[in-house]
Amino acid sequence: MIYFLSLGSNLGNRPRNLARARRLLRENGAEILRASSVYETEPVDNLDQPWFLNQVLEVRSSLDPHALLGLAKSVESAMKRVPTAAKGPRTIDIDILFAGDTVLDTPNLVIPHPRLAQRNFVLVPFCEIAPETRHPVLGKTIRELALSSSDPARVIAQKRSRT
Repeated sequence: MIYFLSLGSNLGNRPRNLARARRLLRENGAEILRASSVYETEPVDNLDQPWFLNQVLEVRSSLDPHALLGLAKSVESAMKRVPTAAKGPRTIDIDILFAGDTVLDTPNLVIPHPRLAQRNFVLVPFCEIAPETRHPVLGKTIRELALSSSDPARVIAQKRSRT
C-alpha cells in the first residue's frame, strides 16, 4: 500500500532526528519512494516551544495501517520520544496522513489525518511531492487544500533532503 507520512522534530539535533527516523522506517519495511524537502516550521497550538523541522514522505509498505502505526510508534520509542504536553516538544513525531484511499476512524487511528487540511507544516511539504493527490474525504487535491489554507504559521524551506 502507498502511504504518506509526516515527520516532525523540534528537540535535539532535528536534521539528524529526521534522518534517523527515515532510516528506521526503511529498515523496518517502509520503502521511501519520495521525500519532500525539509521545512522549518512555526509551532501550532502550543506556541511556547522551539520551531520544528518537518518533512512528508511517500512510502510503500506491505503493512496494514494499524501495523504501520505500530511501526511509527516503535520508531518514536526507539528515538526516546517522551510524552509531554499535548502538541508539545518532541524528538520525533510520525503521523500517517493517507493510506491509499483508505478512510478509517478508530479510537487509535484516524485516516486521513484529521487536521492535515488545516496545517501548513503538512500541506506545504505534501504539495511539493504529491500536489495532485486527492483527499479521500474532502475530495480536494493537496494543492487545492494548500492554496485555501487559513493557517498563518510560517513554513520555511530548508535544503533538499536525501531519502
